[in-house]
Amino acid sequence: MEANGVSRAMIVDDSRAMRSILRKMLSELGCDTCEAGNGQEALALLEKEGASLSFMLVDWNMPVMCGIDLVKAMRSDQRYSSITLIMVTTETEIERISQALEAGANEYVMKPFTKEMIGEKLQLLNLVR
Repeated sequence: MEANGVSRAMIVDDSRAMRSILRKMLSELGCDTCEAGNGQEALALLEKEGASLSFMLVDWNMPVMCGIDLVKAMRSDQRYSSITLIMVTTETEIERISQALEAGANEYVMKPFTKEMIGEKLQLLNLVR
C-alpha cells in the first residue's frame, strides 16, 4: 500500500466494459487505477507507471499479448517484482490456475465475481484496508 494509504492498480483487460466494472469496484475500495487493453499495452504503460503500482488485475484471454504471457514477462523483469499480480479470468480449470500461479501470479479470481470477492482478495494481500 502506498504511503498515503491508497493503492494504485492497473487493470489489464481487452473488454472496455470489464475495465469499467473493475475501475468502479476499485474506486469504491479506495484504489487509484490506470488501464491497458492487452499485455503489450500494459508493458508499455509499466515503463511510465510501474514504480507507482501496488497491484495489477490481469485478464487471461486478450489479443496481441495474453495475460499469462504478461505475467511471465513481468516476473522475468526485476523492476516489477514487487507488483502483486492477480489473474481475473473466465478460465476455471485447475490446470489453468496452477499454470498462472506457477508463472508468477499471486492470486486468481474467476469471472463472474463480486466487489466483495475482489475486496477480500485485496485485503488478504494487504493491498486495501
